[in-house]
Amino acid sequence: MRSRKDDGGSIDISPLIDVVFILLIFFMVTTTFVKDMKLDLERPSARSSTRASTKAIRVYVDRGERVYIDEVPVKPWMVESRVRELLAGQDEPTVVVVTDRRVPAETLIEVVDRCRLAGAQNVGVITDAEEG
Repeated sequence: MRSRKDDGGSIDISPLIDVVFILLIFFMVTTTFVKDMKLDLERPSARSSTRASTKAIRVYVDRGERVYIDEVPVKPWMVESRVRELLAGQDEPTVVVVTDRRVPAETLIEVVDRCRLAGAQNVGVITDAEEG
């Protein structure tokens, strides 16, 4: 009788490791990162704070009271329709307003109201954390 040659049952896993690293690099590169517009804003400060969702729609109001959504300038009366378009199909409709501390409260309230009328359940204002 012939004896079988025992090869030890080893499996070369180096191709598997290569694939895992390629997938890791792919997901790291394609991950969405939160981009803030490069506006010169002095954000108001607050004692209490929570983290903003990365999926939240960001509405910017600069010190000239100009409004931007997705880095595109929009008229204040267009905020509601634009936010409604962006909220369509989202599970958690959240809007974050990024504003300068010198923007009048009236303008900020108008933008927040228009976001709520568009269907946003959570509307927040981004601030800098107060020290102390």
